[in-house]
Amino acid sequence: MTGATPPALPLGLAGRTAFVAGGGSTGPGWSIGRAACVTYARQGASVCVADRDEASAAETVRLIEQEGGRAVALVGDAADAQDAERLFAEARAAFGPIDVLHYNVGIGKVGGAAATSAQDLARIHAVNVGGLLLATQAVLPDMLERRRGAIVAVSSIAAHRYLGYPHLAYGVTKAGVEQFIRLVALEHAASGIRANTVVPGLIDTPRIATTVAAQFDADDFEAARQARAKQVPNGRMGTAWDVAHACGFLVSDAAAYITGTTLMVDGGITGKYV
Repeated sequence: MTGATPPALPLGLAGRTAFVAGGGSTGPGWSIGRAACVTYARQGASVCVADRDEASAAETVRLIEQEGGRAVALVGDAADAQDAERLFAEARAAFGPIDVLHYNVGIGKVGGAAATSAQDLARIHAVNVGGLLLATQAVLPDMLERRRGAIVAVSSIAAHRYLGYPHLAYGVTKAGVEQFIRLVALEHAASGIRANTVVPGLIDTPRIATTVAAQFDADDFEAARQARAKQVPNGRMGTAWDVAHACGFLVSDAAAYITGTTLMVDGGITGKYV
């Protein structure tokens, strides 16, 4: 209607439950999973922080609770079928049906085709894609019953571009994550369930200290960080919050008409490497 007042932007998640697989951090500081957990809590959600590292999950819960939010730490491997079943049962026992699934789990191995065994690829696929399947299967009954739900998976620009070092198994399986999410989104669009993928670019998180720095300068971590940042058109690596805020938007009602898409959060680097 011409001249009608536009609706307020509905970013809140009050009264909803978010399950974050990979809600801890590999080291001190803000990982994407940890920042996402805090973002969802700030939007009003009760957050289930699932991670294999009990202390790291507990730290994420502490950060949420010190801001007045609600969270519970769940310890286990979301990519293991028995653990996944238990984790989601514990999540429902704590906060009820799951409204938001955030799959943030991912492993990789540096190496190209010659250096990647079939066993390597199977192991990485089982975590990056197989675990997403288990998590999705776990939350779909809740979402289908209420005809409402949002799923967001974290991919990588490695699924789209070669950035100077071989990461074959990681890139292939992250590409699989994106197609998995597209198909889930289309299958369940008419049921009120949305599924999207966030694609981070070069992000400055605790993970780069152990898995990325050696690709640039193994002896000078700060030099490695600067070399990585220079690749990005806007001159800096992203932060965990850049990615978490994108996820917070996609799972909110403000993104009610967005499903089956991939959102690049990359400072323009995907456009640079074509």
